[in-house]
Amino acid sequence: MKKLILSAIVIVGTMSMHANVLPVSQSAKATVTVQSEYTEVTADAVPAAVKTALQTAYPGAKLDKAFVNEKKEYKLEISVGDQKATVYSDVNGNWLKI
Repeated sequence: MKKLILSAIVIVGTMSMHANVLPVSQSAKATVTVQSEYTEVTADAVPAAVKTALQTAYPGAKLDKAFVNEKKEYKLEISVGDQKATVYSDVNGNWLKI
């Protein structure tokens, strides 16, 4: 049984190594996303539109921490019941990333 499991792991590992190799004729492109620095703000500093969008999308959500960057994009750390999440919004309450 141990040999069977070990063989399966070796086969899967070998297959995944070959799947990541690009042929020489293809070129690989790297995409780098630079995330702006966020500064922590109080919950009172979060615009009403963002708070309204938060309560509409996540009824009963509690805003634990709020951060803003120079583009006025908000990073919100929220909790709904016992689950925690981080969501991103613009100043108008439009979701950027959930």
